[in-house]
Amino acid sequence: MDLKFVSISFAIFILLHSSKTTFADQFTNQNDLETYIVQLELPEDFVFSDSKDLYLWHQSFLPTTISDHSSRIIYSYRHVLNGFSARLSPDEVKVMETKPGFVSVRPQRTLQLQTTRSPSFLGLHQNVGLWKASNYGKGVIIGLLDSGITPKHPSFNDNGMPPPPAKCKGKCQSNFTACNNKLIGARNFVMDEFQADSPFDRDGFGFGFGFGFGFFK
Repeated sequence: MDLKFVSISFAIFILLHSSKTTFADQFTNQNDLETYIVQLELPEDFVFSDSKDLYLWHQSFLPTTISDHSSRIIYSYRHVLNGFSARLSPDEVKVMETKPGFVSVRPQRTLQLQTTRSPSFLGLHQNVGLWKASNYGKGVIIGLLDSGITPKHPSFNDNGMPPPPAKCKGKCQSNFTACNNKLIGARNFVMDEFQADSPFDRDGFGFGFGFGFGFFK
C-alpha cells in the first residue's frame, strides 16, 4: 500500500472525527443543560503530581463529544470532597454514572433563605435561661458563613458595645469600611464572574444569621 495514501487517509479520519465532536457539542441544546455537583472516589492506584492532574481526571468524566471542557466545568473540588460541578444534560449524566470512580451526582438546588425570627423560634429570652447564665455571651466571638452582610441594618448597630476582645483575629477587607465594635470582621471567599469581591450582601438577606446568633450581644 502506498505510504502517502495511508498518511492522507489517517489525516482525513482525524479531521472527520474532530469535526464530528465539535459538531455534536455545538448543537447540544443549551436549554437541556443543568448544573450538577458530582462526587468522585479516587482509585487507590491513582497518584497525581499536582492539582492540574486531578482537574484533567475530572474532565475525563465529561462526554467525549464536548470540544471545550472548560465551558462546562464550573468548579473542581479537591479539599472537602473530590469532585466537580458542571453543566450537563440528563443523558450525559447517565453516561457518566457508569464510569469507574463515580460516587454520586445531584442537581443544583435553589434554597429558600431563612428568616430573622430564629431567637423567637428557639425560645431565647433575655432575662431567663442560658443567655442570662452565660452573661449574654459577653466576650464571645461569633464566626459564620453567609450570603453576605448588610452592615447598615439596625441589628449591627454597636451602640453600647465594648471594643473587640484582644484575642480577636478578625479583619475587614480593604474595600469594606463598615466594621465596628459589633461587626468586627468581614471577608469575601467567593471569586467568580457573578460575585463581586466584597462581603456586602447582594440578595437582600445580609443580616439573617448574624442577627440571629448575635441578637443579645
